Amino acid sequence: MAFDIETTGFNATDVVTTVGFAVPLGVRLFLNTGGRAAPGIEDVGGDVLVKGSTHASEQGLLTAVGEFVAERFRDADVLLVAYNGERWSGGFDVPFLRTRFALLDLAWPFGDVPYADVMPLITKRFNTTVGGDEENDLDGAYDVLCDGVYGELDPFDESAEAVTAFEDGEFAALAAHNVADVLRTRALGRVAERYCAKSDFDVKSLTPTRTNS
Repeated sequence: MAFDIETTGFNATDVVTTVGFAVPLGVRLFLNTGGRAAPGIEDVGGDVLVKGSTHASEQGLLTAVGEFVAERFRDADVLLVAYNGERWSGGFDVPFLRTRFALLDLAWPFGDVPYADVMPLITKRFNTTVGGDEENDLDGAYDVLCDGVYGELDPFDESAEAVTAFEDGEFAALAAHNVADVLRTRALGRVAERYCAKSDFDVKSLTPTRTNS
């Protein structure tokens, strides 16, 4: 199950604006409106079925994400994947979520969830060089290795535009960008699954380490 988040920036005090998960029939999308009115966001995926919900705050969004994970991942054989979500040398999505859950004093929902990052597989096991440059970001790698159709859903040229879209209340565009990124991540994960050995997937648990007190 691929996932992706959007935020207002990179600082610990920035907030999560969007979280999307690829599900068998489409995308489950959670959108933080910051207390503002939002148009319907379920028609942003073109032919892709999008089930969306809006939340007035980041806390409401993350609480809903926790409930979704608890229900969807319970007793299920699910591998959570992201693109540059968390790697041995860095990553964005998972560390950002940990910080925001911690600062809001919310329970970490991904306990016992197996996770693998797709980015190391793409950069180490595939040639993504075009015109002498390595296309290793999400949309670049997707354009090289996949059919490119999900890129047509994305209204942005750069991911940084997602920050401005949230600030300006352009929620449909923000949702469409997240849907495109989730689907691109899933597509790259399927390419890696098809052409790489299972041992190439560096699967880890997102369960917090238990310590004896």
